[in-house]
Amino acid sequence: MALEDKISVVVCTYNQEQTIGRALDSILRQRCEWPIEILIGEDASTDNTGAICRDYATRYPDIIRLFSRPQNCGLVCNYYDCLREARGKYIADLAGDDEWCDPQKLSKELYLLETHPDVVLAHTDYRLRFAESDRLDLAPFYPYPKGISEGKKLTTYILTQLKRPVVHLCTAMYRTEAYQACYEAYPAFFDHKKYRCEDLQLCALLSQRGSFAYIDSVTLNYSIAPSISNTYDDAKQFAFVKQATQLSYDLQQTLQLPNDSTLRHFYSLRIQALMMHAFRAYRPELRQEALACAKQWRAKFFFKTKVISALTSTEYFWRCSLLLRKQILQLLRH
Repeated sequence: MALEDKISVVVCTYNQEQTIGRALDSILRQRCEWPIEILIGEDASTDNTGAICRDYATRYPDIIRLFSRPQNCGLVCNYYDCLREARGKYIADLAGDDEWCDPQKLSKELYLLETHPDVVLAHTDYRLRFAESDRLDLAPFYPYPKGISEGKKLTTYILTQLKRPVVHLCTAMYRTEAYQACYEAYPAFFDHKKYRCEDLQLCALLSQRGSFAYIDSVTLNYSIAPSISNTYDDAKQFAFVKQATQLSYDLQQTLQLPNDSTLRHFYSLRIQALMMHAFRAYRPELRQEALACAKQWRAKFFFKTKVISALTSTEYFWRCSLLLRKQILQLLRH
């Protein structure tokens, strides 16, 4: 399929009846020289999200293409299925609960990509929107190089994201041909069910194909709400941390990146987190999984990790430690 001189905006949504209209309106408000198409992946919502999306598709038939699923397939599958339908030379995306706050967002990135053929992805800063209060706050300081940078110099930072993501994908625009080349070269990273993240592998693989450009302006209000990534269920957190870290490790191995100090520190931090989740969940099998991960990732134990490992080595010490921790937390609350 020949790509057209337009921008394909992907919107994946599920049970977001309170916010999907706001997200779509923020796209429709964009002032851009090129035409846009909006690809909505509606993932079999159980609330009124589907009806709202159908209403927008009816009102904007020349702009919106709606893909309604009969059964929920999850974010990763939904996102990459929409990407395969993109007709535009460039792709941008916006989550169904987020909002573009700059009507020139697409125009700024389009100009940069059109005038710099070596740049495969352009992105910006964002603000945090706390869903419960609707309060806006600044995102963490951007510690990476600004302006145009060689993508390969950012890959390790993309894999580790110790301070904040190098690229928040909902602020970005990237070349469709570059994504297609990544998919053809590494289809497993996009299709395998074990990878439950849609943005990390895309950004890491795109970084191997050209430069990234950071535009130092805020274009996105990013919604913070309870999710799998910030739940207090330690077993679920264990699974999330393990899967995300395994993706980083698999990408490192595939791209043959050296195990430098940043990656070693990252893996050690993740093992410490896994051991803590296993400890609090009181799940011996999770402890064994964490130890196996430490061996595979060649992670060194911090002092705290060694203490947790020792305390969980026997059932007696483990139970006593959990009881002591519970008592300390109760004292601190009072």
